[in-house]
Amino acid sequence: MMDDAHPTPWNEPVTVAITGASGAQYGLRLIEALVAADHVVWVMISKAAHLVIATETAIELPARPERLVEALSGRTGAGAGQIRCFGREDWMAPVASGSGAPSAMVICPCSTGTLSAVATGASNNLIERAADVALKERRKLILVPRETPFSAIHLEHMLALTRMGAVILPAAPGFYHQPTRIDDLIDFIVARILNQLGITHRLMPRWGEDP
Repeated sequence: MMDDAHPTPWNEPVTVAITGASGAQYGLRLIEALVAADHVVWVMISKAAHLVIATETAIELPARPERLVEALSGRTGAGAGQIRCFGREDWMAPVASGSGAPSAMVICPCSTGTLSAVATGASNNLIERAADVALKERRKLILVPRETPFSAIHLEHMLALTRMGAVILPAAPGFYHQPTRIDDLIDFIVARILNQLGITHRLMPRWGEDP
């Protein structure tokens, strides 16, 4: 039901940023899961991420925000207005300011370059600025790095961000659920992200629950 406090039928926004690390499938699946959970999804995709998506998947996603909305909405079955996309320098986007609507943020996957920029407050583009806002406003910020091995620089940045209140959730799927498909491994990580966000899902049971 819509009212003045909730002008749309959707749950509160979650910001998803996809950067240029391998593992674009995690971020794309996360957007699908958030749409299925009736959340508004604010999406940012870096230039490098577009190259990774073209390399790792058969999915073609346009760079222009308005066309990206159409493509992602068609792919996920999102309702009108449920997905919003922002360009890399769209400084008027709500995620660019602490006075904008509050939103949890997930960078998935998170490149080590983005990790470094967020840890040092670089804010050179909208993704980095949105993460900076999440930190300063004490909002939920989850970073999903996909790199191996980690150097001391990577680990120091992860430790610094953890001390700032961010959650470091590496894309390191487990196998105790006996996966039989690549999608099972992707869903393992997406389920862990949704758990951190407090969002109910059916991607996989929690430990100790019946499948």
